Amino acid sequence: MSAACRAPHSTNRSRSRAALLGAGAAVAALTLSACSSGGTSGGSGNTNFVTGSDGIATAGKGERQDGPKLEGETLEGKHLDVADYKGKIVVLNVWGSWCSPCRAEAPNFAKVSKDLKDKGVQFVGINTRDPQKGPALTFEKEWKISYPSLHDPMGKLMLRFPKGTMNPKFIPSTIILDREGKIAARSQQALNEEKLRKMIDPLIAEK
Repeated sequence: MSAACRAPHSTNRSRSRAALLGAGAAVAALTLSACSSGGTSGGSGNTNFVTGSDGIATAGKGERQDGPKLEGETLEGKHLDVADYKGKIVVLNVWGSWCSPCRAEAPNFAKVSKDLKDKGVQFVGINTRDPQKGPALTFEKEWKISYPSLHDPMGKLMLRFPKGTMNPKFIPSTIILDREGKIAARSQQALNEEKLRKMIDPLIAEK
């Protein structure tokens, strides 16, 4: 793992960091995690995903699991409940300001989110492993991210996803919910514009 892919703080301070963040499964998982430009599915479970050669996993309509309950405070200090977007396609992107692949994909998310806003597509970020909001807010400003992000410094929201659909070791990750709030597509890599649209466009076309 390169230094650019590590979360803030040096390796020799990992124990101190864990103590500051608190005990529990979320901390244990995140202490071991690292940003990645690819990887395999995390955990077992009957996800009904079919993974293509491009690393994008999809589940057919009628074979999708319900998305988890995701709500909390955004980086701007407002309350957000993803359930309020039911009826729209929701693109969930897990990112951190410390993550180089997240910076690489950010311009693509900024552009596509604006392009598809009037087509019933809502982007929501899940900002993780940023103990303070400041660096994350700077990240959003730098890359012109206009959609909201839930602040999830300990990765608790990530652990709410059904088994096998989300791996907290892979950041960035993107999960797309269909209009019924079910998990339709997943990627555990940084996405270029083409791949991001490839995940969303079939859901826009669904009736």
